[in-house]
Amino acid sequence: MPHYCFVHHVRRDRLDEYRARHRDVWPEMLIALRDAGWRDYRLYLGEDGLLVGHVEADDLAEAQAAMERTAVNERWQAEMSEFFDGGRPDTAFRVLEQVFELEEQLERST
Repeated sequence: MPHYCFVHHVRRDRLDEYRARHRDVWPEMLIALRDAGWRDYRLYLGEDGLLVGHVEADDLAEAQAAMERTAVNERWQAEMSEFFDGGRPDTAFRVLEQVFELEEQLERST
């Protein structure tokens, strides 16, 4: 299963509210993410606003496209955009290159 890691920046003056919004994500949004192929999706937030996300998906671009087709995603992104500068939060993040995986290297070395 491919893993993807991405980064974005939350506005520092909105960190507490961003955390609060993610404590109770709309059930409809959770179901849409699951149905679109997002698995083991996690977000981590630093005090400086650095947002790091991790998700498993067969194909991230396809999972994003599936979310684009949902009405709930449009509503969620409209609300979440106020926490970020520059672009929609679901498309303006930067995907990072994976450079190390412990299990893969352990398997190769034995």
